Amino acid sequence: QVQLVESGGGLVQPGGSLRLSCAASGNIFGINTMGWGRRAPGKERELVAAITTGGSTNYLESVKGRFTISRDNAKNTVYLKMNSLKPEDTAVYYCMYGINWSPLGWGQGTQVTVSS
Repeated sequence: QVQLVESGGGLVQPGGSLRLSCAASGNIFGINTMGWGRRAPGKERELVAAITTGGSTNYLESVKGRFTISRDNAKNTVYLKMNSLKPEDTAVYYCMYGINWSPLGWGQGTQVTVSS
């Protein structure tokens, strides 16, 4: 079983920045993908960004150029730096772990609210 501990999130004004962190522990053998998804009110969860242990990344089109995902393999931690935040980025953000880009599990989520 894999445990995910998420941190970050909160309330920020449009145009502001936030950084999310997620540390994985437990049975992480074979897990080569970590990332973040989000679920906005009334919408399905969508994968926002993911990164492999080799450093390959993938982003949702609407966040390209604004969000940056990175990871520290030694700490089994993934980060999501979010810049130029927009009200439509408001959602619960969930850390994800998986294999070859496919999610296997999700964290409990952290709220990100972009509002003036």
